[in-house]
Amino acid sequence: MRSITITGTVLIVLACVSSPHALAAKWQTVVSDPNTGERIEIDKSRIARVSKIHLVAWSRLVLSRSVMEEADSGADGKSKYTYTSIQALNRYDCETMRFATVKRVYLQGDMVVREEPVARPKEINAIDGSIDASLLNEACKPRTVGEMKNIAEAAGKLASEAQSSAETSPKAMHADMRSAEGKMAPSARSTADTRAPAPVAPPPAKLELPSKAELAAKAAAEKSLSKPEEKTVEKATSATQPASSFPYRVAPHTTVAPHTSYVRTAPRVVRKKAAPIVAETSSPAIAHNIHWSYEGEGAPANWGKLKPDYAVCATGKRQSPIDIRDSIRVDLEPIKFDYKNTLFRILDNGHTVQVTIGPASTITVMGRQFELQQIHFHRPSEERINGRAFDMVAHLVHKDFDNNLAVIAVLLEKGAENPLIQAFWNYMPLEVDQEIAPSTVVNISSLLPENRAYYTYMGSLTTPPCTENVLWMVIKQPVRVSQEQIAIFARLYRNNTRPVQPSNNRLVKETR
Repeated sequence: MRSITITGTVLIVLACVSSPHALAAKWQTVVSDPNTGERIEIDKSRIARVSKIHLVAWSRLVLSRSVMEEADSGADGKSKYTYTSIQALNRYDCETMRFATVKRVYLQGDMVVREEPVARPKEINAIDGSIDASLLNEACKPRTVGEMKNIAEAAGKLASEAQSSAETSPKAMHADMRSAEGKMAPSARSTADTRAPAPVAPPPAKLELPSKAELAAKAAAEKSLSKPEEKTVEKATSATQPASSFPYRVAPHTTVAPHTSYVRTAPRVVRKKAAPIVAETSSPAIAHNIHWSYEGEGAPANWGKLKPDYAVCATGKRQSPIDIRDSIRVDLEPIKFDYKNTLFRILDNGHTVQVTIGPASTITVMGRQFELQQIHFHRPSEERINGRAFDMVAHLVHKDFDNNLAVIAVLLEKGAENPLIQAFWNYMPLEVDQEIAPSTVVNISSLLPENRAYYTYMGSLTTPPCTENVLWMVIKQPVRVSQEQIAIFARLYRNNTRPVQPSNNRLVKETR
């Protein structure tokens, strides 16, 4: 893995990329949705090379609507902000096809409403055919001679000024760069405020223009990277892929990994997480250096002893799952589903297969709107209906603006192949903690049965920390999945189910 230390010359070029003296912003559309007008763009005027194979560039997601988010505001608790676009500063390794996001800036119109530096930028692979790969290829392709000269002249000017300051003192250099950033237009700020102070570097090397041979080699390399697309359930194109689903909001440019293989055909390599170092305490009830799991010392019976934060797993009175019995039949209001076409990211987190969904897919129930966050799976089903368990269950986790959780459980039983499940399984990660971000568009509505009558009760998360006050809705009609699809999941997780918990006389309602 190659990495970049953002010091010396790199800082100079970063400052050049986002300084008010740089070229005027020139946004070029990479992906757009003709129906909504939402799009993903790259700023061609702020692409700067920091070495022969590394460069930095800005991209942005432009939404068709305002989105409200909540963020920590220090001692004051939470604060809300609204934005219509997100800009991301990325650094690219053009040789290994890897990139890392350094900073994100949220804007309402032209006004910056939140800046989000990435403390530890993580370099990851750009999947061939994905939006990330399209951005990388656009950033890394040979620039025109005119563009390169403009960047070189601007970088050279700033380098001379920075070097002059550096000869006086390191602090003076950093002060000058921070001063320059303060004069930037809000939409053109860079990561100058995210770097750590660095020792004075030698005089920066003059920015090199690529030779004709290098340009030809680069073009040949890009051509060799173009591969035919694999067939999937529904492929998005640059003209139809919905920009609102691109994961800028959840984790811009931080969640892709190679997907050259699909379902595992051999035992996977499991990278076990290092056990945390826990200080000795006077309480013998807390287990040390044991990670929660579904068997062994970290099994569900011991969850409440593993960490103080998990205590409610043992002491809570509204824990999930439960065996649904003796429910009362009433006229429950229908759940209003508004699931959008979306991209997704899929992760094997060591406990289950989890699918993260792009923003804007919602449900409305009990007068509240919840946004779909992710889907994960259990085998067999954690829920039981009058003692009966099902082959699998999909948990659709939603959250509202006040961070209240609502989980819809879709019971899965053996039958015909399910197209949506197959779309997920096609991109099954090869290793634990590897996350895939394909360019396949899906709609989660296809996972729901035709009859959406349901049971509902108040419960908890079914994994540590077992947080309570979760609204559960278990759809009564099961959905069919094939035996092969069940077997694929079983190769990873034969049993990742928490045992049923005491109902403690909780009220359970069902649609009559």
